[in-house]
Amino acid sequence: MNLLFSRIRRPVERDHAAFYVLLTLLSFAFSVVGTRLFLQLTGYPQLGGKTLHIAHLLWGGLLLFIGALGMLVFANRWVYRAGAILSGVGVGLFIDEVGKFITRSNDYFYPPAAPIIYAFFLMVVLVYLRLRRNVRRSPRAELYRALDSMEEVLEHDLDAVEQAQLESRLQYVIENAEERAHVQLARELLRFIYSEHVALVTRETGWGERILLRLKGWDERWVTRKRLKAVLVGGMGTLGLWAIQDLGRSVLAFFSPNQLERVLLSMVSAGRLGGGTSLGWLQTNFSLQAACGLVLLAATVLLVRNYEVRGVSVGFVGLLLLLTIANLLEFYFDQFSAIMPALTELGLLLALIHYRQKFIRAAI
Repeated sequence: MNLLFSRIRRPVERDHAAFYVLLTLLSFAFSVVGTRLFLQLTGYPQLGGKTLHIAHLLWGGLLLFIGALGMLVFANRWVYRAGAILSGVGVGLFIDEVGKFITRSNDYFYPPAAPIIYAFFLMVVLVYLRLRRNVRRSPRAELYRALDSMEEVLEHDLDAVEQAQLESRLQYVIENAEERAHVQLARELLRFIYSEHVALVTRETGWGERILLRLKGWDERWVTRKRLKAVLVGGMGTLGLWAIQDLGRSVLAFFSPNQLERVLLSMVSAGRLGGGTSLGWLQTNFSLQAACGLVLLAATVLLVRNYEVRGVSVGFVGLLLLLTIANLLEFYFDQFSAIMPALTELGLLLALIHYRQKFIRAAI
C-alpha cells in the first residue's frame, strides 16, 4: 500500500533519455513504413478465417505491453533500449490502423489517417528535440544519474571514461547540493569508485562508435564547403521548383478549358480529388507548397550570391514549414507516397544545419 500511495516526487530526466526516444522514433517510422510497404506488395493479406481477423494493431498492442512490462520488471539499463524499440514498433503497428477506428466503415485507407500518423510522428520528434537540448543540472538530478550509472560497477564494466563522468557528477553534487545527506552520499560514492575494490576495464569501441568515427572522418575529408553548398543550392532550388509546379499548372489550366479538364481528370484518377471540399483543400495544399517553394528559391538565390547567413536562415524556415505544415495536407492527398519527398526535405534540412554548424558558426 505504501508503494501505491507514496508521495509523488518531482520527475528527473533519465540519463540518455534522448537516445531512448530516438530509438522509439526510428522504430516507429520503420514499423509504419515497413507495414504499409509489406501490405502493398503482398496484396493486403488477412490473418484469420471467415469469422476472425487478427489485425496488426493487436500485435502492436502486444509489443507495447511486453516493452512496458519489461521496464517494470527488470532493473538493467539494456531493458530501456529494448523497451524503446518494442514501444516504437508497437505504436507504429497500432497507429497504422487508425483509419479503421475513426470511421464507421472501418476504412483502413481513410485519407486523414496518413496526416494523423505524420502529425503524431512530428510530436515525437518535438519531444526528441526538447530532450536533446542541454538540460539544466541540479544536484538531485546528477545524484540520480550517478546512482543509475553505478550499474557499470555492479556488472564489472566500469572504464576510465565512465569513471571520469561519474566523478564529474558526484563532484557537482558535493559543490552544489544544499542537503548534507546528498553531499555525504556523493563523497562516499566518489571515494568508493576510486577505491581498490573497483577494477576498471579496458574501454572498447563499439560498432556504433566505429561507424560514427568513420562518418566523421569521411565528413572531414570529402564534405567541403563548396561541395555541400552546391548540394544545398541544387537541392533547395529543385525542391522549390517542384513545390510550385502544381499551383503553376493549375493557374495555367484556367486559361484553357480543355487543359483544365485534363488536369482535373488526372487528379481524380490519382485520388487527389474527390469532391468540391476536396478541391478547396487541394488548392490550399498547392498554395502552401508554392509559398514554401518560393521561400526555398529565395534561399537558393541568397546562397548563390554568397549571403550565406541569411540564405541558411531562410532555407531553414522554408524546409521547416514544408515538413511541419505543408506536408500534413500533402499526406492527405498523396498518402504514404509523400514519404520520399518528406525524407528528401528532412535530408536537406539536416544538411543545412550541418553546413551552418561546420562552416558558418566556426567562422564567427
